[in-house]
Amino acid sequence: MLQTALTDLLGITHPIMQGGMAWVATWELVVAVSDAGALGVLGAGNAPVDFVRNQIKQIKEHTTKPFGLNVPMFSPCVDEVMALCMQERVPVVTTGAGNPTPYIAPLKEAGCIVIPVVASAALGRRLERAGADAVIAEGEESGGHIGTVTTMALVPQVVDAVSVPVIAAGGVGDGRGLAAALALGAAGVQMGTRFICTEECTAHRNYKEAIVKANERSTMVTGATIGHPVRCLRNPMSRDFEELERRGASDQEIIEFGTGRLRMAAAQGDVVYGSVMAGQVAGLVHDIVPAAEVVRRTVAEAESALQRMQSMIRS
Repeated sequence: MLQTALTDLLGITHPIMQGGMAWVATWELVVAVSDAGALGVLGAGNAPVDFVRNQIKQIKEHTTKPFGLNVPMFSPCVDEVMALCMQERVPVVTTGAGNPTPYIAPLKEAGCIVIPVVASAALGRRLERAGADAVIAEGEESGGHIGTVTTMALVPQVVDAVSVPVIAAGGVGDGRGLAAALALGAAGVQMGTRFICTEECTAHRNYKEAIVKANERSTMVTGATIGHPVRCLRNPMSRDFEELERRGASDQEIIEFGTGRLRMAAAQGDVVYGSVMAGQVAGLVHDIVPAAEVVRRTVAEAESALQRMQSMIRS
């Protein structure tokens, strides 16, 4: 068993968090991951507060294990969803795509553990001072909204910059990634793409199969010209998006083009004109299995990798 500062902080068995992916990480996946001993995280995305409230209700009715909720700072419902987190005393709140400083103290007063996503050591230090209980150092290999520094370079710099536990995210798809993250000084990992391809994930089958068929060069980044880079699988939609940016379309035109594309892919199964958000680790995903199997494999592979590395040491 791998016990770290993250397992101690969250009261979980394994140092693994599931990414809070909008329209993908619904209550069914959250419950399955949490019941497997990791931390399931609900993706609030841009969803209205009533939707999020019902999702929390379902989670609490189906598991007694710790769970989390991810709130992106760009959500038009961010104030309402944060208030709901405090009201429902959500055990863990993760944040992304912005600075959550104004919300950290109120969330902690309500009993929530607060873990923001950071893309730089400087932001990690700032959010630790604001009271963050841990930080997720997310590299540009991730799917969805990303920063500009790779996980391998980012994680040890964030570890050196803060005293709270650091969770590595981006490019982690199996136990070798978990072992590598621990070697870099992280207390655990966050995995997103790998958990999409699970039986409990409610994403459309087409979305999952597109990831299974992908390789390490199947993704691209769109939205960089408007300051919101997003990694997704290459398809006609992403190429059209790339062309819009190439010809200098306005920010408004680009935003309107991209709005709703993730839901088209994840909920409706349109992997041609929808945005199939996934990380570069998609090339490591070869099957669709129960979430508990993903957790079991990841831990077993990590333990094996760590033992193998130990055997390489000679006195």
